[in-house]
Amino acid sequence: MDKEAHTWGFNAYSLIEAAGRSCADTLIRSYPKIFHKRPRISVFAGTGNNGADAMVMLRYLILIGLADSSSSELILKRLPDNSDTDPWAEIARSLQKMKVSVFVWQKDTCLSNLRDILIDGISGTGLKGALKGEAAEMVAAINAHKKNYPQALVVSIDIPSGCSDEWESGMPIVEADITLAIESQKRCIYSPIARPSAATILAVDGIFPREIIAGCKEIELIDWKSIQDKVPPVRPDSHKYKRGLVELRCGSPGTTGAALIAARGAQAAGAGLIHLVVDDDIYPVAASGAGGIMVSPESKEKEAFIGKFKPDAILLGPGWGREKDRSIVFEKALSLEKKGWPLILDADAIELAKTKVFNANTIITPHPGEFERFSGIEQKITQRNPFPVLQEYARRCNAVIVYKSHVIIIAAPDGRLGVVDGMRAGLASGGSGDLLAGFCAAIAARMFVNSSLDCFTCAAASAALLIASGSQDSVITRFTDPLELADEAADLAGKAWLSSSRGDDDSKCKDHLYGR
Repeated sequence: MDKEAHTWGFNAYSLIEAAGRSCADTLIRSYPKIFHKRPRISVFAGTGNNGADAMVMLRYLILIGLADSSSSELILKRLPDNSDTDPWAEIARSLQKMKVSVFVWQKDTCLSNLRDILIDGISGTGLKGALKGEAAEMVAAINAHKKNYPQALVVSIDIPSGCSDEWESGMPIVEADITLAIESQKRCIYSPIARPSAATILAVDGIFPREIIAGCKEIELIDWKSIQDKVPPVRPDSHKYKRGLVELRCGSPGTTGAALIAARGAQAAGAGLIHLVVDDDIYPVAASGAGGIMVSPESKEKEAFIGKFKPDAILLGPGWGREKDRSIVFEKALSLEKKGWPLILDADAIELAKTKVFNANTIITPHPGEFERFSGIEQKITQRNPFPVLQEYARRCNAVIVYKSHVIIIAAPDGRLGVVDGMRAGLASGGSGDLLAGFCAAIAARMFVNSSLDCFTCAAASAALLIASGSQDSVITRFTDPLELADEAADLAGKAWLSSSRGDDDSKCKDHLYGR
């Protein structure tokens, strides 16, 4: 991005100045109370661009009166000499001129008293292996200070120092409170094992032209606000068939709940009709608690998917079990997928997909353990750097893969890679994955009947809906049942996709009636 920006006339000094000031503005905007009293700030700076960004950030805070030179300090790996003409050297000299205390890091260096803010600009992207030497010692000092003074705020520039695609548990890494992620955001901070070290991620933009960013994005960051309009809404004149019919093959003795949660998820995401087929042994229990869900025993549905209600999307797997031969139903579902029907495979159905190549109409939703059984790749590898592995398997299977962790990663066979940032502890419970599968089935069915099926968008919207549901005020501060999350999802989905909620119809009628 830097090289491309230079061809646009953005030199290194202008980019670093813009990045440092934007980082400061983002922090001020997000945490204004920190600056009600001028905070005591320490900057740890390496000799690269992240270090220069961190120093510009301090310089800017001093210039606008939100920090004092006398209570700020700069800790460097080395002092610049007369031969240094890099931006970091020039900025370090300017801070010296401004009477900021500047130290060269030594192993026994002690931070002066309590620091309110520690700004981490030690290392950036492109790191190979673990941090070593002075850089590792500086990281340890930041983490130790935070442990001794929990009220101190640790702010990392772009990524927590030590983080990279090669980072493994046990390697040095800054445990940040805030990561000021400079556009475009780096995917390594969203790998499941490194994500907690980045803590609160704040996007910092306004530095590069959008055209450059678009050509250099590693991932697409997805949230509910950004994705909901890509799913077709429900028209006021719709009936249940236009909203989509979903057939679920779920549930077995001991896992009735998974089947009902998945079906409720499909309801919450707007399916018009839901046909749940369960094992005969659990049919009485499932049918008695199904509400508006149509439930059939398996013995009555031997001719899968060609009965009275031909589905617009098929979901196999939640609570399905592996005791019975499920391959007959699976093969029939594959024959429809080949013709264009969307197929969602979750839980036990993922086992049946190991050697299959699909037709880009399938969504597979494994958690780390299920993906390990599916791919044969150990969890510790995919948790460290899941992105290339998921892209390879999505391409190999010709299906969208939704990797369910505290960060949800979505890989499409055409190379698209999306991240829905989770970090919601309340979703770490049985049933959340079943809800997600139900969301996928409902959204896929509606896209199918609208001739707009895109499995990546469907998966992205479903994952974003799950995270948004778990982020609502009514559930975020307590432990919940997945069916409560389904109620939250129904509210969010209804506001997004019911035409009257969008103000497309009812509001126009009221405006006409009242002469507005």
